[in-house]
This record gives sequence, C-alpha cells and structure tokens, in this order.
Amino acid sequence: MTNKTRSALGAMSSALLMLAAAVTPACAATRTRESTGQYVDDSTITAKVKSAIVGDPDLRTLDIHVNTYKGVVQLSGFVDSERVARRAEEVASRVRGVHDVKSDLVVKQG
Repeated sequence: MTNKTRSALGAMSSALLMLAAAVTPACAATRTRESTGQYVDDSTITAKVKSAIVGDPDLRTLDIHVNTYKGVVQLSGFVDSERVARRAEEVASRVRGVHDVKSDLVVKQG
C-alpha cells in the first residue's frame, strides 16, 4: 500500500468516525426527548391501550384519548361516570409495556 492510499484510507476512516459520532446522539434519549426506539415502543403501547379500551364492553368509547411517554400512559377526555374512568385506568394498566397510568379523565356533569 502506498503512502497516498494509506493517507486516503486514514482520512476516510476519520470522516466515518466523525459522522458516526454526529449521528449517534440524534438517536439517543434525553430527559425530555425519546429515542427512536422508545418512540416506536410508546406508539405501540398507545395503539394497544386504545384497542383495549375500544374492545372493552364496559368502555367501547373513542372519547378517551391516550398518550404514552416512556411507558407512562396518560388518559384524557370525558367519560360518563367515575366507574368508567376507573375501568379505563384498569384496562390501560394491564397492557404489556405500561409502567404507570396517569388519568386526566373528566366525568361529564348532568
């Protein structure tokens, strides 16, 4: 291998290392941002919780909104009774991957 070839390979290796270092933090999680993998996991959890709520004979509602961040599910929206709110929390907590459930459900008055 000539000196020129070694120099070119060294420059390419350095460039690839710098590129890898620049790209890696973009996929890493921070306290306020999810990594790509966490986002996909949370999206899957959200979909499973929504499906479980709609499929539950005591709930069957689309009025409950579901958001997930790092495995913590937040329920929001309006429900007909406190019993329905508790049932939604229970259903959500049983979904695989859910670490905690935070409920901001509001019982309709009147």
